[in-house]
Amino acid sequence: MINDEQAVEIFKALSNQIRVNILQMLKEPDNNFSPQAHVIKEKGFDGGVCVSDIHSKVGLSQSTTSQYLSILLQSGLVEMKRIGQWTYYRRNEETIKQFEQYIGLKI
Repeated sequence: MINDEQAVEIFKALSNQIRVNILQMLKEPDNNFSPQAHVIKEKGFDGGVCVSDIHSKVGLSQSTTSQYLSILLQSGLVEMKRIGQWTYYRRNEETIKQFEQYIGLKI
């Protein structure tokens, strides 16, 4: 279960519509992004989406997109993995589930 401080970081991350949109798109990466050529099941990061593909979808500058992904990463809502020269992000479903439980119990 997440604690109050972690919940505050998650609420901050969710206070921006674009960051919420990124999480929504990452929920169904196969439907929202092109196939990720460098992420293979053997690499253990199924559902990961390259930062450049996320950038293309949100329509913001590369630096702003990276900043938003950093905030989502810091909150624990996404996970990140570097594979070669590429950086991939995916939802952290465990944290999202714990946050849902936190809301159900505390709010």
